[in-house]
Amino acid sequence: MFKNHPKGLPVLFFTEMWERFGFYLMLGIFTLYMIDGQAGGLGLSVAEAADIYGTYIALVYLTPFVGGLLADRILGYRKAIVIGGVLMGLGYLGLAASGRNALFWISLGLVILGNGLFKPNISTLVGNLYDNERFRANKDSGFNIFYMGINIGAFVCNFVAAVLRNSFGWGAAFAAAGVGMFVGVAWFLIGMKHTAEADIRKPARPDDEPVGRILAKVFGPAVLFAVVGWLGVSLVLGSGNTLFGSRSNDAFLFACIPVVWFYVSVWRKAKGEERDGIGALLSIFAVVIVFWAIFHQNGSALTIWAEKYTHREAPAAVAGAAGALGIVQSVDTSPREVPQLD
Repeated sequence: MFKNHPKGLPVLFFTEMWERFGFYLMLGIFTLYMIDGQAGGLGLSVAEAADIYGTYIALVYLTPFVGGLLADRILGYRKAIVIGGVLMGLGYLGLAASGRNALFWISLGLVILGNGLFKPNISTLVGNLYDNERFRANKDSGFNIFYMGINIGAFVCNFVAAVLRNSFGWGAAFAAAGVGMFVGVAWFLIGMKHTAEADIRKPARPDDEPVGRILAKVFGPAVLFAVVGWLGVSLVLGSGNTLFGSRSNDAFLFACIPVVWFYVSVWRKAKGEERDGIGALLSIFAVVIVFWAIFHQNGSALTIWAEKYTHREAPAAVAGAAGALGIVQSVDTSPREVPQLD
């Protein structure tokens, strides 16, 4: 499979496979863990769990802005990947040991920060591997192989999570995500020499803004706008009223305004072919935002719907085989009232 491809591709393939294993394992059980009040979960309401999940996903997609910038200008791609992987691994293990306490929030923060450093930079390394003229013609197939690793990790994790959660509890499932992440980091460190040629930072141009100024220009106003969204909306609309369903949603969406404006300003300042390229990217961004907003309903709205409305009876032969593998959970199927979802 890796014939006629750089030696660094299998290194990045398995590293990303393990990272996605942990990421999608967590997404698959995160909301269920938060709403479970009987078997070691947090016992939160559906509204609270969905709010936390949505904020988590939003920050996971925001932090790569910072992680990519730091890797480009300061850390380098390989160092950013290692730091990000370690932070995520620690975050998953923290979730395994946490409850409804400060460790839960600290662990979530570690996963968010780690993802921001890891996710954008491993894909950049894959692309840079094919800058070598010898492999350039195989770049598309190289990315196909790389994404195959993503899908393998995302597929296998569901069965692992089910077995561990049903047999040992939520903590074991989260711990598996952490162990998988550290396996990926170890694999990357072992094969790091094969990605050295791809870890090339482009020198800053004279007209490029310093990292500190960019962060101040984007996140300074973002914090201010977040405060306006958190406090200002309630002051204008009245206590308890929100624009987007919750105060955290209001704060985050208001905070996105300066980030969007930053990208638009980059496009306005660009010239010639660079301006056309940035404009094309911004158009793609708009479509992708809608896609991922819909896609990630699988971890909140669709998961909650499935939890409440899935028909759980199975033929004895199927239930027996699945039970032996530890991938099913015995539940009470007697008639009961459930809230109607509009």
